[in-house]
Amino acid sequence: MRKWITKLEDMFIQSKAFLFIASRPNWIAFLASFIAILIGLMIGFVIMLIFNPLQSLDGFFLITGGWVFRGSNLLRDLGRWLFTTGPLLMTGLSVGFAFKTGLFNIGATGQYTIGMFVAIWVGFYGSGFGPFQWVIGVLGGMLAGALLGLVNGFLKARFNVHEVITSIMFNYIVMYFVNSTIKSSSIMFDSERGITNAISSNAYLPTLGLRTLFPGSPIDIGIVLAILLAIAMWFILYRTKFGFELQATGLNRFAAKYAGIDENRSIMLSMTIAGGLAGLGGTLYFLASGALSIGTFYEPADILIGTGFEGIAVALLGMSNPLGTIFSAGFITFVQRGGQYMQGLGIKIEIIEVIIASILYASAISLLFKEYFNRLKLRGDRKEESLK
Repeated sequence: MRKWITKLEDMFIQSKAFLFIASRPNWIAFLASFIAILIGLMIGFVIMLIFNPLQSLDGFFLITGGWVFRGSNLLRDLGRWLFTTGPLLMTGLSVGFAFKTGLFNIGATGQYTIGMFVAIWVGFYGSGFGPFQWVIGVLGGMLAGALLGLVNGFLKARFNVHEVITSIMFNYIVMYFVNSTIKSSSIMFDSERGITNAISSNAYLPTLGLRTLFPGSPIDIGIVLAILLAIAMWFILYRTKFGFELQATGLNRFAAKYAGIDENRSIMLSMTIAGGLAGLGGTLYFLASGALSIGTFYEPADILIGTGFEGIAVALLGMSNPLGTIFSAGFITFVQRGGQYMQGLGIKIEIIEVIIASILYASAISLLFKEYFNRLKLRGDRKEESLK
C-alpha cells in the first residue's frame, strides 16, 4: 500500500499542476484554506440535508452567495456585509498577529470589550472634544486594548506565565468590570430597556461618502480603517526588521536571544499590538452609527462577546497572514449574512455557527495539508538535485 502511495506522490510531483503550485508558495496557503472552507460547507450542507432535506439546496445556495441576488437592494446588502466585516477583521488580525509571533491571544474578546468600553465612556463623557470625539474614542479604545495585551505579554515575558491562562482570566475580569460599571451609571445605562443610552453624534465614525456608494446601508470608515491596518500589519511583519524580530522570537525565543534579539521585548510588543488591534475592533463596533442612524447599543449581559473567539477562525482560515485575514473575515461575515436570509426557509441560523466551527476544525487539517505539500515540494527539489 505504501509503495502505491509513493508512486502516486511521485506522479503528482512530476505533474504540471504541482510544478505550477510549488513555484508559488502563496498558492499552497490558498489551497489549504480553500480545503477548510469546502469541508466546513459540506458539513453544514449534510446537517441541513438531514434536518430539512426539502430546503437544504436552497439554504446552501443562500449561504454560498445566493443572498446577494435574493435581496431587494444589492448595494445596501453589500454595504451591510462590509459594515459587519470591520470588527471581525480586527479580532482576526489580533489573533493572527500573535500567531505569527508564536503567541496565542485567546484574550481578544476581553481586549475587544475593554476597547468598546472606552469608546462608550468617550461617547458619553467626551463631548468636550467636539468633532474630534470619535478620534479620541478610536485612539482610546486601541490604547485600552493595547494595555491589556501588554499585561499579558509582561506576565509571559517576565514570569513565563502562559498567555492563554492570563488571557482567559482577563476575559472574565474585563467582562464583569465593564458590565458592573455601565449598569451603575445612569448616564450610560438605560435600566428600563437594559441597554446603553445613545451617545453623542460627534462620537460616531464618519462615513466619508461611503453611504452614497451603498445607499441605505450602515457602512462607515470602520471597514476602511480595518483594511488599512491589515495592510500595515503585513508590511510590518514581512518588510521590516522589527517584524522579522517578532517572527524570529515566535519561532524560537531562545535562538532569537542567542542572535541578539531581546525576546522579552518582542513578546511584550507583540501582545501589545495584538491587544490594540482587538481593542480597535470593539471601538469600531460601538462607534458605528447603525442602520437606522440611532447608534449602536450594548447590552451588559454576563456572556463573553463571541467576536473575539470568531477571530480565531478568521486567523486560522487566513493562515495568520494579515492580507489573507481580510478575505477570511469577509468570507465568514458573507456566510453569516446568508444565514440571516436562510431563516426564511425555516432553517435555523445556528447552522452558520456549525459551519464556522467546522471550518475552524478543518483549518487544523488544512495546516496538515500545507505541511504535507511542503514535504512533497522538498522531496521534488531533492530529486531534481540528484538528477543534476
